[in-house]
Amino acid sequence: MFPLRDENPTLGRPLALLLIIGLNIFSWVFIQGLGADEPLARSLCELGLIPGDLLGRVPPGTVIPLNEHLGCELEDEGSLPTLFTHMFLHGGWFHLIGNLWFLWVFGDNIEDCMGPLRFVVFYLLCGLAAAAAQILSDPATTAPMVGASGAIGGVMGAYARLYPHARIHTLIFLGFFFTTVSVPAIGMLGYWFILQLAGGMPGLHGAGGGVAFWAHVGGFLAGLVLVGPMQRPGYLAEHRRRFFGGYRW
Repeated sequence: MFPLRDENPTLGRPLALLLIIGLNIFSWVFIQGLGADEPLARSLCELGLIPGDLLGRVPPGTVIPLNEHLGCELEDEGSLPTLFTHMFLHGGWFHLIGNLWFLWVFGDNIEDCMGPLRFVVFYLLCGLAAAAAQILSDPATTAPMVGASGAIGGVMGAYARLYPHARIHTLIFLGFFFTTVSVPAIGMLGYWFILQLAGGMPGLHGAGGGVAFWAHVGGFLAGLVLVGPMQRPGYLAEHRRRFFGGYRW
């Protein structure tokens, strides 16, 4: 299921959302070299989050292979800033485009309910919660973690709480056949969350793959909780009155 757009207008313009999207694109172009091997590998080693290194679980000098020719050599304990920098890096074009598309579809309404400053704080807190969840799932791993999907999971959790019945126009793939349907947000986002839980379970038994499923779970749950105290007082009532005649979702 891939979201195309939602039927959920906003009261203002998503300025902070555009800034976050711009920072991700800037990082991909000027820091990660549009995915070229050497700048991509350097960004993963220097700015990606490596739980085992951050927690001192692996000795200095450990080499983490990235491909046949490149790898990361750990020199000392990981840097705390990687808890933030990893959120603005990606592993490839599809990773970047997919994440930013989800953020665009769901993020404007969440910024609208908080205002730009609180939205940035909310986004970063969800990203930190996502990183914590992934670290707890495998604290000794040396696989570099990058991507905005944990923080975006928080945006999706907030959306599921605030607008469970908002209609999401969704592209559905069924083998070689695909179609579009309009589904309630809680249906699409709930399905996504269950997939993340199912995908993360093998990782708890040492059989994890290359996707940070527990970061998605942690971010989503953080968004569910944080959106309550961080939304602007009276916003939902004004939103319903302005666009839906006072109808309560």
